[in-house]
Amino acid sequence: MSNKRLVFLVEVAIFSGLALILDFISFKMWAQGGSISLAMVPVFLIAFRRGLKGGLLTGFLFGILQLITNPYFMNVIQVSIDYLIAFSSLGLAGLLSSKVKEAVFGRDKSSVIIYIVLGTFVGSLFRFIAHFIAGITFYKEFAPPETPVALYSLLYNGSYMLPGFIISAIVLILLINSSKRLLQTNS
Repeated sequence: MSNKRLVFLVEVAIFSGLALILDFISFKMWAQGGSISLAMVPVFLIAFRRGLKGGLLTGFLFGILQLITNPYFMNVIQVSIDYLIAFSSLGLAGLLSSKVKEAVFGRDKSSVIIYIVLGTFVGSLFRFIAHFIAGITFYKEFAPPETPVALYSLLYNGSYMLPGFIISAIVLILLINSSKRLLQTNS
C-alpha cells in the first residue's frame, strides 16, 4: 500500500471516529432518533479536503459506527437507508471540493461561504431525503393519528436536519476561513 493511500485511509478513519465522538455530545430531539450535533462537520470537512471519494467513505464508516453504537434495527432495508445511505450521502458535499479549495486558495471569501453552504446543503439534503423515505416507509406507526405520514416524516426529520445543516455550515465557514491548512493535502 502506498503512503498516499495509507494517509487517505487514516484521515478517513480519524474523521469518522471524530464524527462519532461529536455525535455523543448532542442535543437529542426525539426518542426514536435524531439529534442536533456537530457530527456532520468532520464528514463535510473530509469531503471538502479529499473530495467525493473521501466524503462518501467517511460518511459510510460513520454510518457503520452509528449502527454499532446506537442501533435501531427493523430490517436490512431500513438499516441500509437509515445508516449506510443516509450517512454516506453526507459525502456528496465532496462534489464541491474543488470549488471550495479554489475559492479558499484564491482568497475569495464570499465564494468560500457560498460553496461551503452549498456543499453542506447538498450533503444534508440527501441525508434528509434518505431519512424522509425511511420515515414514510418504516416509521408510520409513530405518526400521530390523522397526521399524514409524509408530513410527519418531513417535520420529524426536518426538526433536526435543518438546524444540523445550519450549525454545520457556520462551523465549517469559521474553521476553513481560519485555517486554509485544513484543506491542504500532501498526498
